[in-house]
Amino acid sequence: MTSEQPRPEPRPCVLLLDADVVVRHVLAEYLRACGYQVVEAVSSDEALAILTHGEPRVDTLLADVTAPGATMGFALARHVREFFPSVDVILAGTPARAVDEAADLCEEGPTLARPYDPQLALNEIRRLMAARQSARLPET
Repeated sequence: MTSEQPRPEPRPCVLLLDADVVVRHVLAEYLRACGYQVVEAVSSDEALAILTHGEPRVDTLLADVTAPGATMGFALARHVREFFPSVDVILAGTPARAVDEAADLCEEGPTLARPYDPQLALNEIRRLMAARQSARLPET
């Protein structure tokens, strides 16, 4: 008699978009140590290709608003929300950029002012994932 082993829950996946290799690698290693699968991208074009491919399934995009590519910053957030609605978006940028774009913050999601502590990014990822999970739970 064989009993089927339950499949382990897949680790949540964060797509980390940042052209700064040091920032990207430090944050990626921190998130991995916290139990997340992390996919790294250096441009918005690369990030969109990963999302389009669909493997791995991305839960959260954490993107630097100044990362290069055809679709940058808040336009990238809008694009991801329209075409990949199951992906949460967090944008990181300079405090001045965040202030300049303040009118968009409510529509485009949370932002982190750079430089930020990796724990702040982790807290925001967890908050968004918890909100999405509670939105999926059926009412009792």
